[in-house]
Amino acid sequence: MPGDNPPRAGKAVSGGHEDSITTGSAATGGALLWRAGARLGTLLATATFAAPSLSVAAHADTGAAAAVSTVEVMQLAMFAGVMGAALVSAIFLIRERARTASQNVQLRARIADVNAALQRSEALLNLRDQRVVVWSSEIKKPELIGSLPLESGAPDERSAFLAFGRWLMPRSAAALENAIAALRDQAKTFDLVIETQAGMPLEVHGRKSAAHVLVRFISLSETLRSQARLKIENQRLSADYDTMLGLLDALKMPTWLRAGDGRLKWVNRAYAEAVEAESAEAAVREAKEFLGGQAREQIAEQHKSRPVFEQTLSTVIEGDRHMFSVTDFASGDGSAGLACDISAIETIRAEYERTVRSHADTLDQLNTAVAIFDTDENLRFFNQAFQKLWGLDGGFLHSAPSNALLLDRLRSEGKIAEQPEWRRWKENLLGAYRAVESQEHWWHLPDGKTIRVVANPQPKGGVTWVFENLTEKMDLESRYQTAVRVQGETLDNLAEGVAVFGPDGRLRLSNPAFIALWGLAPDAIKPNVHVSAIRDFCDQRAADSPWGGFVAAITGFDDERRDRHGQAELVNGTVLSYAVIHLPNGQVMMTFVDVTDTVNVERALKDRNEALEKSDQLKNEFVQHVSYELRSPLTNIIGFTELLSLPTTGPLTPKQREYVEHVGSSSSVLLTIVNDILDLATVDAGIMQLDISEMSIDRTIAAAAELVADRLEEHQIKLKVDAASAPKSFHGDEIRVRQILYNLLSNAANYAPAASTITLTCRQMADGVEFSVHDDGPGMPPDVLESVFRRFEPRANGGRRRGAGLGLSIVKSFVELHGGTVRIETGADKGTTVICTFPETPSGGIREAAE
Repeated sequence: MPGDNPPRAGKAVSGGHEDSITTGSAATGGALLWRAGARLGTLLATATFAAPSLSVAAHADTGAAAAVSTVEVMQLAMFAGVMGAALVSAIFLIRERARTASQNVQLRARIADVNAALQRSEALLNLRDQRVVVWSSEIKKPELIGSLPLESGAPDERSAFLAFGRWLMPRSAAALENAIAALRDQAKTFDLVIETQAGMPLEVHGRKSAAHVLVRFISLSETLRSQARLKIENQRLSADYDTMLGLLDALKMPTWLRAGDGRLKWVNRAYAEAVEAESAEAAVREAKEFLGGQAREQIAEQHKSRPVFEQTLSTVIEGDRHMFSVTDFASGDGSAGLACDISAIETIRAEYERTVRSHADTLDQLNTAVAIFDTDENLRFFNQAFQKLWGLDGGFLHSAPSNALLLDRLRSEGKIAEQPEWRRWKENLLGAYRAVESQEHWWHLPDGKTIRVVANPQPKGGVTWVFENLTEKMDLESRYQTAVRVQGETLDNLAEGVAVFGPDGRLRLSNPAFIALWGLAPDAIKPNVHVSAIRDFCDQRAADSPWGGFVAAITGFDDERRDRHGQAELVNGTVLSYAVIHLPNGQVMMTFVDVTDTVNVERALKDRNEALEKSDQLKNEFVQHVSYELRSPLTNIIGFTELLSLPTTGPLTPKQREYVEHVGSSSSVLLTIVNDILDLATVDAGIMQLDISEMSIDRTIAAAAELVADRLEEHQIKLKVDAASAPKSFHGDEIRVRQILYNLLSNAANYAPAASTITLTCRQMADGVEFSVHDDGPGMPPDVLESVFRRFEPRANGGRRRGAGLGLSIVKSFVELHGGTVRIETGADKGTTVICTFPETPSGGIREAAE
């Protein structure tokens, strides 16, 4: 019927699982049959309702018979067509239902097989030794199938089971969670052995299919459980091993592992850097050793007796020698070692020891007594001042006595004052070991000394005791106060004015003489008055006031803190000599002395000195003028005298010849004196120039001896020349050296006894050439020796003739022009020796002689 519902694709055949199973083909066939039947019913209904309407129309309209018959034929044709289509549809439906029934039978058989397999799988999954977690999608919660034994410690409740950290060991829980995350995100399968908090090992397998993620927990048998425990332990040991190697590799200390045969099998980065290898693997591969061969032999030798080697060894790192604390442990399968660089520690330790020794030496040099006690109150250090202060035996002090014993010893020997309550006093004193702040005590000893005792607790325990002897200090303070009072009285009674100003420019100290010299009012000059106020008063009393410079020096505007001296003349004619002296404490002291009389005398002396200098200049000019004027007449006299002596001039009577000889000799002596005066005048003028050349010593000595030969022959005096140690020549002015030797020989001939011998010696010295002339005369007394080189001071002193007193002066001037020296060795009845020393090379051609 057209209004019927479409037939069902199938119906339950067997069991609750088969009622809802239909195939796709059966459903499709039923739908087609339903549509065909519906169309057929429509057509039949149309035909049924159409027949009566046609008959009624025939009766109503008899006149249209032909038209009605045509319509009937058409309706019959349509009915026949519909019936044929219905018949064909019925046949097709019957065949389709048969095929669908056959397919349903096959499907029921297949469903039965699937149900059986499902029941078997559920039975297997629900065993007590395994549990499966299934994720069917990312959104849905996972499904748990099966259970684990109670002794495994795995909870049955779903949320508690999935909280792995609550019932697994931390390491196992972390590894499992990381593996599940990798399985779900990256499809990485895994096989793990984990450990529960109850100590039960479990195997876990993770797999992923197209639609599901499965994690299977399996409880193991006892054998497999033992193997799993070993596997877990191996994993733990492997992880610990990797951790230890990572830690050792990160250490900055060279570390190594050796095989049983001693070969390197692992080193860390610090080792590789120490042996300058590219990497740790390269260091192992190239067998680069960190320690030297001798050190390795020493380690191997000690391993024969004990497994642990601990010692400080040295090795070279990057060209520098370093000290390492080496620890090496040996087992049956190899050894492991570690080296810690203690070079810096050793340096610091050595520096600390030097510092301690230096501090000890410093404390030992102090005059203040110092004693250091440790935390046990035993003496650990004392300096010499401590031993000297208390006069204790060194053996007792070096025995490290306790502080209490030391106090009892001092008390028994009467070196500290007796206390009314000795025990309480000592306990109060030793309370410094429990104190935090320093403590101070004053001891008045029986011998009159006053000791300041300071107890300074140390941060690490113990106390440092300082015993400062203040007896002298207190005595000095008393003396200082007395000296201050005496100084005040002295300053007040000084004729010299004194004023002291502080760094701030204010007056600190002054005396009445300062006020009187400057004519100041006593009320205006008070302590702490500023120097600018004093300047205003003093500027009115001095024509050219120096107080501007005083203010700059006192207030610090003068950059150079230097003392200064000067004079200031007041408007009343008084001349004050002042001195500005900078004191170490930043203060400035000024002193003023009335030097009016001294200045007047000085001025008079200056005027007189200028007059004397002018007079001396006139004298020198006169002497030079007279000498030049005398030389020409003397030359003429000597020339004419020599002409008179010649036979060609004419015969002379003996008396005339004697007179001519006296005139010639006197003229020669006078010419010599004039020449000497001219030479000295030239030297004084500083214009004498030496003709320095290489001169022959023998020739010069011979020339000087020839000049004095007549005088020596006159008194039967012999001349002995000793030049065996003399050089052949030296650099000097030959004429002046001959003149020096002539004057020395003439002077010796004047004082040498008749028929005696004068010795002329020349020898080579380390610093030049030395000439000496010795005579056996009476010698020179001290008063004569002091003025022997002065000009125009002739002295007979036993000499045959009295000269002009210029010989030795000329000798000294010429020798000094050469850069040499002159000295005289003489004594009563010892004769006189004049020694002249010439340098190898004169210092210059022109020199000024000493006056």
